[in-house]
Amino acid sequence: MVIEIIHIKNSRELELMKEACVIVARALQLGGKAVCPGVTTAEIDREIRKYIESQGARPSFLWYGGFPGSACISINGTVIHGIPDKTVIKEGDIVSIDVGAYLNGYHGDNAATFPAGNVSKEAQRLIDTTRESLYEGIRAAKAKKRIGDISSAVQRYVEVRGYSVVRQFVGHGVGVNLHEDPSVPNFVTPGHGHTLIPGMTLAIEPMVNAGTPDVKILEDGWTVVTADGKLSAHFEHTIAITPDGPVIMTLP
Repeated sequence: MVIEIIHIKNSRELELMKEACVIVARALQLGGKAVCPGVTTAEIDREIRKYIESQGARPSFLWYGGFPGSACISINGTVIHGIPDKTVIKEGDIVSIDVGAYLNGYHGDNAATFPAGNVSKEAQRLIDTTRESLYEGIRAAKAKKRIGDISSAVQRYVEVRGYSVVRQFVGHGVGVNLHEDPSVPNFVTPGHGHTLIPGMTLAIEPMVNAGTPDVKILEDGWTVVTADGKLSAHFEHTIAITPDGPVIMTLP
């Protein structure tokens, strides 16, 4: 039997966590502005790390489980956990950046997919759908609702538009630890899962594929790619459940 421990934050804890979330949102914004043809993913990673550390925080991902970058930077058919390296971004690529920052004993987690120059209509539609599916999930994250209501909102929005949600990787609680209970899948039956309680903090993160939902992990043990080689996009916000509705913490 698996016992899940869900950390409920008080107002002071949420204030402290908010500081980490603002830093990570600004770092992601900086990384997104750096996405352009001719730039390497390692160069973007260095800029993100430099900014996070300049704010007195530390990159949550750096050496987390052995991951060698400050950000996960994933191009085209790479879904998540792309390792920053000498790979050069090309015109028409779509680039997903996932960033975490740790400050005051709390983590913030934020991700988005950015176009490099002019991208195809198909690629832009995938980006737009994934972004909007995140906000559909956030709107469903109301106190007394359930995790499954978030999941169902994301899945419905994605699948009616002909895309698929990744099932092997999901969103999660976040706070004192980068990954906390509960899991937040992007697929499930509404009305199922944990009840949403004020003080819960969640990282909602749709990973949406243009083709099948299937993925595979490369030999480096980190890089997750679509099984069919088609495009994938990824968006994420850290939110807090409050009596007055969900609050997005990762805003710059």
